Order: sequence, then C-alpha cells, then structure tokens
Amino acid sequence: MPDRSPRVGSVLIASDKFKGSLTSSGVGAAVRRGLLTADGELDVRVVPVADGGDGTLAAAEAAGFERVPLSATGPTGEPVHTAYARKADQAVIELAHVSGLALLPGRELAPWRATTRGTGEVIAAALDAGCRRIVLGIGGSASTDGGAGLLVGLGARLLDRVGDEISDPGAHLDQIADIDLTTMHPALGEAELLLACDVDNPLLGPRGASAVYGPQKGLAPDELPVVEANLHCWADRLDSATGTDVRLAPGAGAAGGVGYALMALGARLRPGIDLVLELVGFADQLRTARLVITGEGSLDEQTMSGKAPAGIAAASSSAGCEVVAVCGRRELDDAQLTAMGIAASYALLDVESDVQRCMTDADALLEGLGRVIAMNHL
Repeated sequence: MPDRSPRVGSVLIASDKFKGSLTSSGVGAAVRRGLLTADGELDVRVVPVADGGDGTLAAAEAAGFERVPLSATGPTGEPVHTAYARKADQAVIELAHVSGLALLPGRELAPWRATTRGTGEVIAAALDAGCRRIVLGIGGSASTDGGAGLLVGLGARLLDRVGDEISDPGAHLDQIADIDLTTMHPALGEAELLLACDVDNPLLGPRGASAVYGPQKGLAPDELPVVEANLHCWADRLDSATGTDVRLAPGAGAAGGVGYALMALGARLRPGIDLVLELVGFADQLRTARLVITGEGSLDEQTMSGKAPAGIAAASSSAGCEVVAVCGRRELDDAQLTAMGIAASYALLDVESDVQRCMTDADALLEGLGRVIAMNHL
C-alpha cells in the first residue's frame, strides 16, 4: 500500500451531474460544504467532470480553458448562442451545447428536422481560429442524421441525383447520390479529431442509432425501419466517398450517427471520461489526494460501462486513493461497487424516501451526505 501520510486532509470531489437536479459543479459544492462543516481544516477541491455529454464544456472551462462564444445553427435550423473552449491549439466542443435535445424549441422533439449542422460550424470556427486538436463530446444529440448535417457544416456538398445540393440532409439521406468532400474546411486534414463518447453502439442493426436511440429523439416505431434504411443509404455513399467502412465500428451509432461520419473522416473515438480527465489534469491532482468522492444521479448497470464514476474510480484506485460515491439512487450491490474500485456509496434515497424531494432538495441532502462522509472516511 502507498504511504498515506502526505495525503491526510486532501479530498477531491469529481462527480458527474445529477441530471435534472444539479450540475457537476453543483454536486461538488454541496458535498464540499458538508465536508467543511464537519472539519473546517480539510483541503477540499471540486473538479467538475463529464463523460462527453452535457457538462463537457463546463468541465474544460473549470480547468482553465478559455470560453469562445459564437452563434451557430441550432438543432432545428434556428441560430443559437453557443461556445467552445480553447487552450493553445486545443478546442473542446460539446455537441449538446449546439445540436442537443435541450435546445429544441419548446423541448418539442423533431426527429425528421433535427440537424447536427451547427456542430460542424463550431468545429469549422475552431479550425479557423488555429485549433488543431479538437475534442468533441458527442452525447445528447437531438437528431439521427448520421452526421450528414455536421459534414455540411464543415463545408461538404451533398448532391441529389440531378446534381442539386441538399442543404438539409437529415430527412433526405436516401436522396444523396454523391458527396463532394473537396469543399470541406481546408485545415481539417491537419487536425486531430477526438470523439469523447460513452457508448459502443454501431451505426446500423438492432443496437444501432435508429433502433436504440431513435425513440428518445421522437421517432415512432413504424418510422424506425425507414430511418434505418436511410442510414444504410448514407453509409453506402459516405463509404464510397472516403474509402472506409466503419458503420459497424463501436461508437459509430453515437449521437445519431455522428460517431460514424467523423470516424469515416479519420476521427478517433475514446471513452469520454478518459478524455475529460486528461483535459482537467486529474492525474496530477490525484498526487496529493487521500480521498476521492465521485458519483452521478443513478449508480446502476450503465455506470459500470464507462460512465464517469467508473473512470474516476479506476484512475483514483490506481493512484492509491480511497474512493466513495454519492448518488440519488443506488442499484448496484457492494460487490459491483468494489469491482469498480468504490469502497462505499451514499444515496439520497437512503436519507429521503421521496424521489421528488431528492430532486428538488438535492443540494441540502448532498451537504448532509458530505458531513457523513467526513465522519466515516476522514
């Protein structure tokens, strides 16, 4: 066992958001208050994190990246105010921040109109600014356009059978006869594209973008086969244009097929939490930590498949730190938590049986759990 003596009193709080209640920073602030109430001498640092979905941009900003605001095409064509984060020649872009479900007007699902074009526009803006390492978090997409809109945003020309340009390809993937990639952003070939993703679904098939994620984007059961067929057509055309075939690669189905389109252009997909931990310098911060507190709204089977707490626990355990978790609901048993490297968990539902109150009063409840953690682990 590593020597713990220099780590006494040093605590890192690196929890994902509690969806619908608190951001990553909000969770950290609440737990921190509870820890300091129990022991005001503790050295407690909050490290906002995310796994590639919403919160990725905020995590980068908290780690010292500069926020670069701009306007881009929103998920249904309206302009939205968005941003990317920049440090030197590196940019962090969050798809959910420009093409996400939360940006749909009135939160009304629009599966046939939603586009990822704006995300391509933000990538282009970062390239214009000289960024050559692009980290794109691809969770939370509103569309299943196969990434076609994103490529249009980067300058690609999608042509129908008579040579007319298709500017809004999401509902017309089956009408694309040719793809001209020569008009894409000239700096794209010089850039490294990294996709932060926490799913391994392929583009097509029973685990593909349409079958698995189509319903949450608003597709009716009888529309799923139509979108699947359209994605087949799109993949045939893009494979022909790029000389690749990554439609069945793990992660190709992420963000309605954005993973597929960008991997066809040479992007590399990595677990979102691993990329975010690198961005925020988590390994360096672990060197002086004794205890790491992680968590998310629900600790369940999905947590074990590369979600933020699993990645944080793995990194922290390897560094010799004790890891505990906070959550709204716990569905994992002790053995499953131990397998991830988590020594103990503290759930809001353990102290408040009313789910609605757990949502509305998460801040105060987490502060209370912070006091309990201080008593039990410090």
